[in-house]
Amino acid sequence: MAKRQIPVIVLAGFLGSGKTTLLNHLLRHSGGTRIGAVVNDFGKIEVDAMSVAGQVDSMVSLGNGCLCCAVDASELDGFLDRLARPAARIDVIVIEASGLAEPQEIIRMILASDNDSVVYGGLVEVVDGAEFSATRERHPELDRHVGIADLVVLNKADRIGDETRESLLETLAGLAPGTPVVPVSHGRIDPEMLFDRKPREDHLEAVRQLSFEDLLLADDEHDREHDHGHEHDHGEHCGEGCDHSGHLHSGYESVEFRSDTPMNPRRLMDFLDGRPEGLYRMKGFVHFGVAGHRDKFTLHAVGDFLRFYRSPWARSEERVTQMVMIGRGIDAGALKAGLEGCRDTAPEETEEHSMWGVLRYAQD
Repeated sequence: MAKRQIPVIVLAGFLGSGKTTLLNHLLRHSGGTRIGAVVNDFGKIEVDAMSVAGQVDSMVSLGNGCLCCAVDASELDGFLDRLARPAARIDVIVIEASGLAEPQEIIRMILASDNDSVVYGGLVEVVDGAEFSATRERHPELDRHVGIADLVVLNKADRIGDETRESLLETLAGLAPGTPVVPVSHGRIDPEMLFDRKPREDHLEAVRQLSFEDLLLADDEHDREHDHGHEHDHGEHCGEGCDHSGHLHSGYESVEFRSDTPMNPRRLMDFLDGRPEGLYRMKGFVHFGVAGHRDKFTLHAVGDFLRFYRSPWARSEERVTQMVMIGRGIDAGALKAGLEGCRDTAPEETEEHSMWGVLRYAQD
């Protein structure tokens, strides 16, 4: 069976778009997930606030278990090897491309890597909503970058009006048909749009030392409460007109699906190939009843990026399909109905070659 692989996510965007702000946000809200961040330099990464626990060559260890390393393109493969080594215990790697880097080249390097411990996890293109027209005029290649992205983040959405934002969303949808576009402010995207967050390993300990991550989260909560208090001097609770636009989950919808009946591979791939706009993220695991393929297929999708990871079911694990879908403006009923139509009522009659579509996205 395939061994566990670490997804490598490419974070791209032109100078000033807010890539580093978004990366800092991910590092500050990593929860129990250990992030390996590959950056061009440490100048803008908030390593001081995160507490530098140690430094080896050009790699910095952050107090919450994450790692940062500064590299140029020629060193990338070597640092992927270092971040992927078992001792680092990294869960996901995020590469912040320089403002003028060609994301295709970075993707090519990841795909060409001989390291079987890493797997390409998708391209996230960050777009400056406030300076989009000017950036596009200076860098016409922006259109191409958006077109190959698996997820587009429209940053600085708070600095543009509703009409401008809707116009930009329409433009981006034209540049990348079917690719999800997520409007955010200050790079505050929900980390679960990009990767699964793990629970803290020490969550069962009754008493433990307060970590720097705890302090940072406490500071964030304090800042939000402080700002919220100024906005609501008239009362303690949110009432009509209360603005929650700054909250991570604001505007996102989550749809859950479960099936005790095995899924038909061809119908499921038809569903996945035609998933609707606004569906940013899918995760979960799938049970197929096809002979020779009754393993657990873990599903990971970000925008257009799709991957299955095959592994054996645990002895005590129930053979079911469970999925969570996250998006904006999605039709929950239609999604559930579509997946319900993928159930395989006669899996023993489903031929093995019907799995070819799934196996095309399965990591060896």
